Amino acid sequence: MSRAEENLQLLGKKTDYRQDYAPEVLETFENKHPDNDYWVRFNCPEFTSLCPITGQPDFAEIRISYLPARRMVESKSLKLYLFSFRNHGDFHEDCVNTIMKDLIRLMEPKYIEVTGIFTPRGGISIYPYANYGKPGTKYEKMAEERMLHHDM
Repeated sequence: MSRAEENLQLLGKKTDYRQDYAPEVLETFENKHPDNDYWVRFNCPEFTSLCPITGQPDFAEIRISYLPARRMVESKSLKLYLFSFRNHGDFHEDCVNTIMKDLIRLMEPKYIEVTGIFTPRGGISIYPYANYGKPGTKYEKMAEERMLHHDM
């Protein structure tokens, strides 16, 4: 087992599902190719959170795409983190921005974007999108361009 794998606490162990928002379950490992620009994409088609007003469940597909720098998010920890929103009350836009900001703090990626494709409630669908590019780099410009030209 490599030194990087020794630091992973969740992978290969019995799963303990958290009952509320739990950013502390997120884990990272070393990116073996930090000088390369490449996309890492995650799709969570069964995301659930609660409406903070009514307490009713909201369902969404959460899409996360990022260009890693030195650290990468471990997928099982990401799954458990996203699952922790199941009993968490937040608006759709807040969920997407919270996920993005937690992953920025965790990994310090070159670039990241998070999209929520929420199922309709009351006849209206909401698709919040948030992105970030590392300040002072070409990725900051990339974030600006992708935001200006963003369209589902």
